[in-house]
Amino acid sequence: MLGYLFYLVFSLGLVSLGVWVVYWSLALMVGMFMFNSVNLFLFSGMSMGLGVDVISFGLIVLSGWVSLLMFKASSKIFYGFSMSGVLMIFNNLCMLIMLFLTFSSASIINFYIFFEGSMIFVLMLIVGWGYQPERVQAGIYMIFYTLFVSLPMLLGIMFIYDSSKSMMFSMVGSLDLSILYVMMIMAFLVKMPMYAVHLWLPKAHVEAPVAGSMILAGVMLKLGGYGLIRVMKFMIGVSSKFNFVWVIVSLMGGVYVSLICFRQIDMKLLIACSSVVHMSLVLGGIMTLNFWGISGSYILMIGHGLCSSGLFVLVNLVYERLGSRSLMFNKGLINLMPGLTLWWFLMVSSNMASPLSINLLGEISLLISLVGWSSSLIFILSLISFFSAGYSLFLFSFSQHGKILKSSFSLMLVNSREYLLLFLHWFPLNILFMGMDLLNLCI
Repeated sequence: MLGYLFYLVFSLGLVSLGVWVVYWSLALMVGMFMFNSVNLFLFSGMSMGLGVDVISFGLIVLSGWVSLLMFKASSKIFYGFSMSGVLMIFNNLCMLIMLFLTFSSASIINFYIFFEGSMIFVLMLIVGWGYQPERVQAGIYMIFYTLFVSLPMLLGIMFIYDSSKSMMFSMVGSLDLSILYVMMIMAFLVKMPMYAVHLWLPKAHVEAPVAGSMILAGVMLKLGGYGLIRVMKFMIGVSSKFNFVWVIVSLMGGVYVSLICFRQIDMKLLIACSSVVHMSLVLGGIMTLNFWGISGSYILMIGHGLCSSGLFVLVNLVYERLGSRSLMFNKGLINLMPGLTLWWFLMVSSNMASPLSINLLGEISLLISLVGWSSSLIFILSLISFFSAGYSLFLFSFSQHGKILKSSFSLMLVNSREYLLLFLHWFPLNILFMGMDLLNLCI
């Protein structure tokens, strides 16, 4: 693992040579990492407190993949090789290094440091390359929500070290203290985010550039789920008593946010709110503490990372051509950009968990888990599934059909780079369907 870390650090020196040198260097590293052998039960490839197991392996590959797509999506910023483009390449690489260290940390304190440090580079991305003056407010929202719960988590980690005399995830004993349980999981609930602490997410998405939205939806929201899976292992006793609270809050919040999605006219805001709905299912699955719940949450995290990132790319393609993300203006896009309508359909259908996308298998696993945990949840889960299909079709039908505005006229065609970008989101989202038996076996 240390070899890959050095590879990423030395890639920072290639920034001055141009974006495509960095891009192909990063693509080579992601390709090599994919062929690593991973132990099913323990951290493998351990060196200097860094290792990889099955859960972190998939999320590291997802981080590298989304980072590659961020470079492709932001090529307008890199055009002409200005100082702004160089700084953005540097920022994106630093963010990837932080994510790599977060997912490969075998120690709780290292995980905490890199977990919090990754937010600095997202903040710089939003404030530095955002669209509106409100981006500063969005950045402050995000940082304060995160920092408010990070100090209790640090105190909890200190208590864990005092009681277990170790900070390695695999060596921490069972800890059944209610206050420690709350201190440790609140940071992850905010990062996911759970309903009621989710207000930073729509603001951050709306003000972020396309690369910021891609990394936020694709990877940053998964830090919360990954942290919960790790922490729940040594808090089984107390979590089995109190987890029902988070399941109820997250699922009821999922229904409420689904209804909010129907009222959105900003396409980016609608997709951001749909992320909260998907994460509510992920949170519910993890909190059931059973096999189907954990594996379904992991699968849905991977699927949502690819699908949501692809939807943000589609919205950005429309925004670059028409100068608006509002559904009031973006009507009849099938007439202006018929080639994109197919990709809208493929991404939206994956968002509503249609067959052949791994979102479907993730949601099926989560439904089995949650209904097995409590059969009374079946009504809430059916509402979430129904509304998810509803707002996805609402987004597709309102944007692609209807009367086109006479003032909307774009001569800028969709080029091969943008089609390739969308294909690289959609292809792994559906090809991973073939290997779901392995993912279910590994968790």
